[in-house]
Amino acid sequence: MTVSAEAIRHEYLRHNKKFPHVWCPGCGNGIIMAALLRAIYRMELNKDDIVLASGIGCSGRMPTYLDFNTLHSTHGRALTFATGVKLANPSLRVVVVMGDGDATAIGGNHFIHAARRNLDLTAIIVNNSIYGMTGGQYSPTTPFGALSTTSVYGHIEQAFSIAELAVTAGASFVARSTVYHAQLLDQLIEQAMAKPGFAVVEVISNCHVQYGRRNQLGGAVEMLQGYRDNAVTVKQAANLTPEELKGKITIGVLADRNLPISTEEYDKIRQKAVKEQ
Repeated sequence: MTVSAEAIRHEYLRHNKKFPHVWCPGCGNGIIMAALLRAIYRMELNKDDIVLASGIGCSGRMPTYLDFNTLHSTHGRALTFATGVKLANPSLRVVVVMGDGDATAIGGNHFIHAARRNLDLTAIIVNNSIYGMTGGQYSPTTPFGALSTTSVYGHIEQAFSIAELAVTAGASFVARSTVYHAQLLDQLIEQAMAKPGFAVVEVISNCHVQYGRRNQLGGAVEMLQGYRDNAVTVKQAANLTPEELKGKITIGVLADRNLPISTEEYDKIRQKAVKEQ
């Protein structure tokens, strides 16, 4: 299906909102939002059947601009609100947009158990390795040795991999892209939304204002070029040693498996309980 930018703008944007958006010039959130809309457009989904939930952070502003059923929740709790929506109305397609700090710091426990339960949700996690909106503090994905406002002499903690955590915790579908690889990104989001169960797309994105400038990574263009130069596909990564993979970003589908879905299993219990009354 040919994607029409004009049709997307007309159908999915809230035109009474002020544009351009509030994100910093060059921020990857706009690329991610556009990728999400292209995926939804190709899937020919009714926008009234979509719920877009977010937490607190730069990515949390995304529901403001999109003409879906939207929910802007509290910090770290986007998945809990989304779980309630899905349990109340399983027919809805629920997408949750979170930042790396929102999803895996204060929201880390919810993220782990959403994956373990295999809730029928699509989680898009914007990983810019920093708390961008609140002042540039380090997050769970800030690399060892990196500079931030709370690690002015270098970060002393190891970062963990969001995608690998999702695989280990039990998500049905896990993928990773960068904002440079925009076409791959909307394809992965489309696959994630079509996959029953908990589907996670980690998006490596640039925060050149709070992270890039402190760590001599340049501006938005330079950071995107870095993603281009350091990304390897899952197929390429399989032929590289751990030493060769150091500093690389593995992109593509990391897990795609069929597992029991929490909402479906819950419905079976409800039906069983009704029959036994």
